Amino acid sequence: MAVEFTLPSALSHFDPTELFDALSTGIIVLDAQLCPIYANVAAQDLLAFSLNQARGRPFGDFLHDTNGLIGTLRRALETGQGISEREITVRPIGSAREARVLDITITPLEGQVTGTHLLLELTDDTQRSRISRENDLLARLDSSRMMIRQLAHEIKNPLGGLRGAAQLLGRELQSPDLREYTSVIISEADRLAALVDSMSGPSRPPMKHLLNVHELCEHVYHLLRGEAKPTILIERDYDPSLPSAMLDRNQIIQALLNVARNAMQALGERGRIILRTRALSNVSIGSVRHRLVASVQVEDNGPGVPEELRSNIFYPLVTGKANGTGLGLAVAQDLVTRHGGLIEFESEPGRTIFTLLLPLGDAT
Repeated sequence: MAVEFTLPSALSHFDPTELFDALSTGIIVLDAQLCPIYANVAAQDLLAFSLNQARGRPFGDFLHDTNGLIGTLRRALETGQGISEREITVRPIGSAREARVLDITITPLEGQVTGTHLLLELTDDTQRSRISRENDLLARLDSSRMMIRQLAHEIKNPLGGLRGAAQLLGRELQSPDLREYTSVIISEADRLAALVDSMSGPSRPPMKHLLNVHELCEHVYHLLRGEAKPTILIERDYDPSLPSAMLDRNQIIQALLNVARNAMQALGERGRIILRTRALSNVSIGSVRHRLVASVQVEDNGPGVPEELRSNIFYPLVTGKANGTGLGLAVAQDLVTRHGGLIEFESEPGRTIFTLLLPLGDAT
């Protein structure tokens, strides 16, 4: 027996689109040509497009990287079967190529007049995915530190013997030219020993002082200018509203320099590096939420991080360079996490950004 349902009089003129616009879940209806004919407010905000501008245009026109989404939509049209996909990464064109991680449910709709349509339900999983990734990274960081210390210990013992042998050899050599070579060996052994000591020593708390973040960036900028080939352009894009911060000067300079040198090596003979700062509010690092965070970015237009290295790039001995040590990014991550911060990255050919997130003040 059919059941009749009558809306209360107060809702008799209720517009269902008002209900959809009140949802935090994105709702999009696509026609058979995959052109949007409806999108609620949440969907337009999530994918950074306007429904008025989107009508009559293919849905894929509003995304830099669909990660196979368009093919999945066509498959749903052809089979008439609903499809659910988790953690699909897309890059909306209208949001400066910021990647979003979405859970997507696709439901085909049949209508006698309108034909086949697709109903898309979009849930923003970006923040949860980011927090999960960061928590995993922080959990594995202790084992990385232990590996670095063990490696440093194994290096330090033969360094002492190498230095001693060079000193004895220098005393026996009569020629000043030959003694110059032993001096180079001793000098390099001392430099490596200092590096090993910093790696193998305890994770001391940072010696923080109130510092201008841009002064640290400028120091790194001038070091890079001295090392870079003439065909590599180094630019600065600083946020003047960024306040001073309690930081360990040497540790943050070393961390930023390691990241920037890594970018410069990735460029090879020519390219561009941008040092960028921004002040961000209400940012979660792992499970801790911070009112204000300094974002210090190193962007390059090189070939990008190889796909096989992305999940392990901050771990010791992981490198894509033939002569790389695989320690630069691991040490940088260690130094930044001592400040309660984190280094994260996004990469594609022609655009790689490493971001140092440094908390400013207390967590909420």
